[in-house]
Amino acid sequence: MIEFSQELLRTIYDVEGIIQWGGTLLVCSIIFVETGLFVGFFLPGDSLLITAGVFAAAGYLDLITLLLAATVCAIAGDQLGYWIGRKAGQALYRRKDTFFFKQRYLESARQFYDAHGGKTIVFARFIPILRTFCPVVAGVAEMRYASFVTYNIVGGCAWVFSIVLGGFFLASLVPNIGEHIHWVIAVVIFLSFLPPIIAALRARSRRSGKPGAPPPAHSERVSSPQ
Repeated sequence: MIEFSQELLRTIYDVEGIIQWGGTLLVCSIIFVETGLFVGFFLPGDSLLITAGVFAAAGYLDLITLLLAATVCAIAGDQLGYWIGRKAGQALYRRKDTFFFKQRYLESARQFYDAHGGKTIVFARFIPILRTFCPVVAGVAEMRYASFVTYNIVGGCAWVFSIVLGGFFLASLVPNIGEHIHWVIAVVIFLSFLPPIIAALRARSRRSGKPGAPPPAHSERVSSPQ
């Protein structure tokens, strides 16, 4: 079982192999699952998009088709996540942890949502795990649907276009970038996780500066920004 899990993870994170095998269709399917379903929180969205941009620059993928299809799937995925949260409601906060669902990820998304309101839907696009759970939290909070759709479209377009075009233009500027794609992916992953790391360090610093402060009360219901 352990060997199977290790082999599965190696396959999932072999983004070059994924693109070579499944092309734009598989890239878009993974983007939809990562943004719309809990099971997708560990999928390599950022590294997959930037590598797809590199492949588009080399002529293996059509850039326009990739941009439009991936954007539609990213937006549709968040829409699904929102409705899961809207329908499941507070029951999600009582759900037990499984391999495909972690309460700590939902709680991190809730805290991020409480801090940034509707803009979370845009910001979270660029942060792994949060982009899977934040639309769900917005649904649980019953965020106004028109506002969610607006933020969703802006965030989906910004995420897909910036990452894919980043890979495309990087490949155009740097000869033989494909031979060093693993370093590019490593940098993208590091930059993706940098914002939550900084936020966690700041929160820890604030807590250490107030040793006598009581812990914040946990609200049973997530408040909805207006």
